[in-house]
Amino acid sequence: MKQSLLKAELSSIFKNKMMLISVIAIVFIPILYAGIYLWAFWDPYGNLDKLPVAVVNEDTGTEMNGKSLEIGNDLVENLKDSEDFHFIFVDKKTAYENLEKQKYYMLIEIPKDFSENATTLLEDNPQKLDLKYISNPGYNFISSQIGNSAIEKIKQGVSKEVTETYAESIFENITEMSDGLKTASSGAKDLEEGTDKIKSGTEEVYSNLKTLAEKSIQFSDGVNSANDGVKELADGAGDLNKGLSELQSAQGELSTAAEQLQAGDQSILDGVSQTKDGINTVKASIPSLIEGTNQLQTGSDNLSQSLTEWSDKSEQLAAGANQLNEGAKTLQETINSIMPMLQGLPEENQQQLMAAIQGLVDGSSSIATNTVALSQAADQLAEGGVSLSSGLTELNEGQKQLQTGVNQLSDGSSKLESGVKQQVAGQEQFVSGMNQYASEFSKAVDGSFNLAEGANTLLTGMNTLATGSTALSDGTNLLKNGSKELVNGTSTLLDGSKELSSKLSDGAEEASSIHSDEKTYDMIAEPILVDQEKVSDVPNYGTGLAPYFISLGLFVGALMLSIVFSFAEPERQPKSGMRWFLSKTIILVGVGVLQALVASFVLLVILGMEVQSVPLFILFTVLTSLVFFSIIQFFVTLFGNPGRFIIVIIMIFQLTTSAGTFPLELIPNVLQHIHNLLPMSYSVAGLKAVISTGDFEYMWHNAEILGIYPILFFAGTAIYFIFKYRRHYINNDMEVTAE
Repeated sequence: MKQSLLKAELSSIFKNKMMLISVIAIVFIPILYAGIYLWAFWDPYGNLDKLPVAVVNEDTGTEMNGKSLEIGNDLVENLKDSEDFHFIFVDKKTAYENLEKQKYYMLIEIPKDFSENATTLLEDNPQKLDLKYISNPGYNFISSQIGNSAIEKIKQGVSKEVTETYAESIFENITEMSDGLKTASSGAKDLEEGTDKIKSGTEEVYSNLKTLAEKSIQFSDGVNSANDGVKELADGAGDLNKGLSELQSAQGELSTAAEQLQAGDQSILDGVSQTKDGINTVKASIPSLIEGTNQLQTGSDNLSQSLTEWSDKSEQLAAGANQLNEGAKTLQETINSIMPMLQGLPEENQQQLMAAIQGLVDGSSSIATNTVALSQAADQLAEGGVSLSSGLTELNEGQKQLQTGVNQLSDGSSKLESGVKQQVAGQEQFVSGMNQYASEFSKAVDGSFNLAEGANTLLTGMNTLATGSTALSDGTNLLKNGSKELVNGTSTLLDGSKELSSKLSDGAEEASSIHSDEKTYDMIAEPILVDQEKVSDVPNYGTGLAPYFISLGLFVGALMLSIVFSFAEPERQPKSGMRWFLSKTIILVGVGVLQALVASFVLLVILGMEVQSVPLFILFTVLTSLVFFSIIQFFVTLFGNPGRFIIVIIMIFQLTTSAGTFPLELIPNVLQHIHNLLPMSYSVAGLKAVISTGDFEYMWHNAEILGIYPILFFAGTAIYFIFKYRRHYINNDMEVTAE
């Protein structure tokens, strides 16, 4: 009988062509999810040379140390040889227009001063090289992320080239410095000869410096007095400019806030208008609702009256049935009393007469019992009709109160709309006034700035003059005192000039010993090389996402089968609950295994996905499919369509918590706690191990956990079929036998 029930289930599938086609199609559902998606995005990073990227080169070039420097053109040549993207070299106007038209995914602009900024390293204000990168995330977010990585590589390449240029320039300057040191050594010898001439003039210098020192003290006092006054003027002008600037900044923020408030008022006005229209719509609909309720109440009153009359008639019917039963009993007693008179009748006729009388008594008794039950039911229906009529009366009163409230709400929304319109008009006048105030106020700020700048210039000059006068006074005194020591110092200078000449000669020799070439420049430009190693290799994007989409495809395939194939209803009456369970489960297991084998074949043979172990990959895929079928069978069999809804909720949580795309640590903490409860977490982890890492011990660990799910859910489904069989079939058979 077990085989006959299973054959009936299989026969129902193969005889129904639409059912058979649906089941065959469902076998390919996982590969539609996993295979087609992975095939489409198998290796998107290998096709980046098809991604259009605009390049705009406006670099005018420059000269550095007498040599032409055109970093922009060099970068363009490198990009032409690069296969990272499909670089399109266009003018600036065309590039930006086509970027907005979504013909390009990103744009790289090389400014006019790109090369020129590279020559400002040794200037007072060195400028960085500004390479502009404009992406269009709205066109495609992933392409913008890829572009961010690509622009970093371009930046590193340009930085290396600029650093090599700097290194070459520095080493050339060292060579020139060697020649300069040789020249300085020769000049030191000339310095030695000049010291003798300096000594002869020191006495005359001392006499003149004495007179100058006396006069410089008076000049320094006057300059210090004037400097104090200018300093106070500069401080006051600076405070004025600072205060006006802060006031201007605050005014700008106020103006911005006013514009934002204006936009918000307009949004509020739009919302109030929409609310008013909605309230008026509700207001217009309420009279029809009240009229319908009145009609419903009238019908309810009629129903209640009819039920009351029916209750009265049923009581009369019950009384008549009781009288009929009593009459039958009386007839039976009468027949029993005259039976001696009927001894002449055949015994068979006497038995038939007694059986007929007994049937009349039993039938009239059953009629009496049923009419009493009918009378009680009629009373309950009559009471329900009265309650329904009363409830409709209360509903009608509530609708009338609702109509009054909606009318008041409609009037209030009209007043609110009028008030908001006034607020919007006032806000527009305020913003206009703020803009005019900002225009006039900027003139005052410019004037205060010019005043402060002039005062600072004057203060700088006075400080310079005061410093100079003080220095002049101190210097003349020092010169006066030092001139006496100058004669003695000339001899020391003579000795120092000799030593200087010797040291400069040595330095020239050391500088000339430094040699450089292209390898030296490359070492300075890129001193660090990163040796990247991987614990395991994932060759492409599709292989990395395969565990996630294989699990998703198998889960959806199992869910789709529950739509075309009944998980609960048998094709014929089962002989036991366990046979009923096995007839359904064997078919589901067969479809689950076929799904896993088809998906494995397409991924391994057609897409050519490389795995660490083909047998273990197929085995783990089959196990994953059976786990999903056991869970879906349990919920759909027990709960039907609500069970399918539960399955969809489970699938959503699995997609977000399985760590198939983003790492588990990047999702919210609440979802991280759900991760360990759902089977897809372990199927994704196990498939990663058997496809990429080769950690088979970890794969078996996840397989052991997955094995718990079918044990629990198949057992739960079997128990359900056993109890349902006892309740539905055994109890019905007992009732039929009793009758």
